[in-house]
Amino acid sequence: MDLTLATPSLLFPAISLLLLAYTNRFLGLASLIRELHAKYVERPDRIIWRQIANLRRRVLLIRNMQVAGAASLLLCVLCMFLLFGGLLTAAQYTFGASLVLMMLSLALSIQEIRISVQALHLELSDMAGDGDDDRDE
Repeated sequence: MDLTLATPSLLFPAISLLLLAYTNRFLGLASLIRELHAKYVERPDRIIWRQIANLRRRVLLIRNMQVAGAASLLLCVLCMFLLFGGLLTAAQYTFGASLVLMMLSLALSIQEIRISVQALHLELSDMAGDGDDDRDE
């Protein structure tokens, strides 16, 4: 495989957009957590407590998504530096590690989306009357 300076630079736009999306998700969750916390303090409710617990898990996942994405970007830059220095083998391993971190970030994103859907089911469960989340009404 030919690894040139252009190869790792192809990931820059993708990683940047992912990190922006992750940050937007984080900010949205932070706002929602503050709102739910105020509601819970005012009137403790089991469903609100479960929503906050769910959001806590999602925030941790988003943090890990951001760390893996940022580390992927860092390794892309390091790869380019190694290529610039003529260290092809080290650059190949670094680029491979960058790709693995990007896959990890995306896998965590899929997990966070799954939990997000569970949160929506939880939000709607009080409307169902009996808490059955799996109905297709």
